[in-house]
Amino acid sequence: MTRTQPALFVPHGAPTFALRPGAAGAALTAMAGSLSLPRAIVIVSAHWDTALPTVGFAERPETIYDFWGFPDELYQIRYPATGCREASDEVAAAIKATGLPVVADAQHGLDHGAWVPLRLMFPDAEVPVIPLSIQSRGGPEQAYKLGQALAPLAAKGFLVIASGNVTHNLRDYQMAARSGGQTPAYVREFSDWLAKRLAERDIPALLDYRHQAPGGVQAHPSDEHLLPLYVALGAGGENAQAKRFHAGIDDYVIAMDAYSFLPQ
Repeated sequence: MTRTQPALFVPHGAPTFALRPGAAGAALTAMAGSLSLPRAIVIVSAHWDTALPTVGFAERPETIYDFWGFPDELYQIRYPATGCREASDEVAAAIKATGLPVVADAQHGLDHGAWVPLRLMFPDAEVPVIPLSIQSRGGPEQAYKLGQALAPLAAKGFLVIASGNVTHNLRDYQMAARSGGQTPAYVREFSDWLAKRLAERDIPALLDYRHQAPGGVQAHPSDEHLLPLYVALGAGGENAQAKRFHAGIDDYVIAMDAYSFLPQ
């Protein structure tokens, strides 16, 4: 029997998260272990950004090393994912059914925003993986609508994993690293504001985070690393309960909070 899956928002941090997963990595591993085995995984990474929603159809999505200047051992890691044409068709159909445009891509692989958390959660790569892009130009509202289009798939055994970070300001990281590693106050203030609004399911405030959240613009000089959260929020369904199953900070300024959205 197919069991309804939650939608998840997970952190992917810096690429070195793959080598030093720490507490956040342990939380992702534990969450995956608590789930029934999905029929397929829809992975939404902040690092695949396209003009239109794009669904990956690759039979064997390649491991993409979309970073440079990191330890050599990172470039030796391979996540041997497989795709599934039937599952990709269903994802594309679900998006199209809501009136959103959709594009197919038979070549796109898995960037580090995808394979780093997948490797921690499903190390045996036993579940087919379907990449799905974000559209940063559409902002939180478009990302939320994209997630809503995916919501019916939960009852069919699809697990939506959206990968980004609750805070992501690389300039502040560089400043903190040079000045002795002090975490700016906005990192925790923004994370706590987000957690409260998600618990209250205050969708209007969440969509308007850049104006309403403390440190919203500093937490995200650009939207792309927070947009996967809105996809997961929408994919959980209209009455989904948000649960923060990990909270923490890596590399001074990167909030590694993780959420599940369970359909009610």
